[in-house]
Amino acid sequence: MDSHPALCEAIANRIITNPQKRITFAEYMDMVLYHPEYGYYASDTVKIGFKGGDFFTSSSLGSDFGELLAVQFFQMWQILGQPTPFSLVEMGAGFGILASHILNYLKLQYPDFFTVLEYIIIEKSPSLRQEQQQRLQDFSIRWCNLEEIVPNSIIGCFFSNELVDAFPVHQFTLEAGELREIYVTTSQNLTPVLLGEKSNIEFMEVLGEPSTPQLAAYFDLVKIELSQSTYADGYRSEINLAALNWLGIVADCLQRGYVLTIDYGYPSSRYYHPRRSQGTLQCYYQHRHHDNPYINIGRQDITAHVDFTALESWGKKCGLNSVGWTQQGLFLMALGLGERLAALSFQNQPLSQVLNRREALHQLISPTGLGSFGVLVQSKGLNAEAAWQCLKGLTTPG
Repeated sequence: MDSHPALCEAIANRIITNPQKRITFAEYMDMVLYHPEYGYYASDTVKIGFKGGDFFTSSSLGSDFGELLAVQFFQMWQILGQPTPFSLVEMGAGFGILASHILNYLKLQYPDFFTVLEYIIIEKSPSLRQEQQQRLQDFSIRWCNLEEIVPNSIIGCFFSNELVDAFPVHQFTLEAGELREIYVTTSQNLTPVLLGEKSNIEFMEVLGEPSTPQLAAYFDLVKIELSQSTYADGYRSEINLAALNWLGIVADCLQRGYVLTIDYGYPSSRYYHPRRSQGTLQCYYQHRHHDNPYINIGRQDITAHVDFTALESWGKKCGLNSVGWTQQGLFLMALGLGERLAALSFQNQPLSQVLNRREALHQLISPTGLGSFGVLVQSKGLNAEAAWQCLKGLTTPG
């Protein structure tokens, strides 16, 4: 298949130089997606959008998604007492399209808020950061790594859209009721592979003891008991320890404000349902999806659904209060998407444009697509009056 030869060789060398001749699936996935030279997100391989892309996001459907998020951010600023500055931290900004929609709308509709806004982008990928800087050159934006933000310094909101699903996950299976971790090894298990050398590298899975006690502790966190009477032998799924580490850093950086996480996923009871016996791992390549992460290496996206119960429970341990959880369709309707749909009937535009926009708006709220995404809001440092006020996106749409 269409794998990146240099990346395959780098992964094989990582495996070969490991004393156990294997690496965790999380380490494999991290290299496939984020290797500094050859990873999917680190190069110009990543494609987002409808034409020739591997996948599309809500911001690919036009400016409405970003504009409605801007409405929510404005209300957050008001609830917090209109602080100066209000830091809006976007984590994983793709091509910068969502940021441009948010900033253009705030500049036009909420100029007082726009004036005091500090927009920060957290981006690991050098190529994506370059795209963002080109697209957003008319705005004042600071780019940095999450670890560079001073603890307890942010008053505002950390937010992400389809970020957590791309964090490297550990994979596990059950054998006789026991937790076993899935590791990755290679057919090239004797001598290191030389970069540039022609080689037919194949990766395969082997089972072993869990690489860290955090894997078993995870199920205590989400209150799931992997009993042999409930889960069959061969049951397989994922654990996203990276998401917990990420949320802990975010909570530590936030002094006062919100964390808004939008992604596809489930509560733990659905995520680890005994009938979901093969987990949620998916690969995306040219708008097709499959479940084989060992082909198209470095050329395809790899994701796993988000466990929102884990984010909520771990957030509480890190000092984040749960404000609410809803689905994207309901969230956007509460913020005014329904009014935008109704207004289409009165716009003096060509019918084809009206129909295209109507279709885009419907996709944002489709219960079988983007509309089913989860929206989790957490807070920290709010006074009693601010904590009492309900966010517009979490109200029941009229």
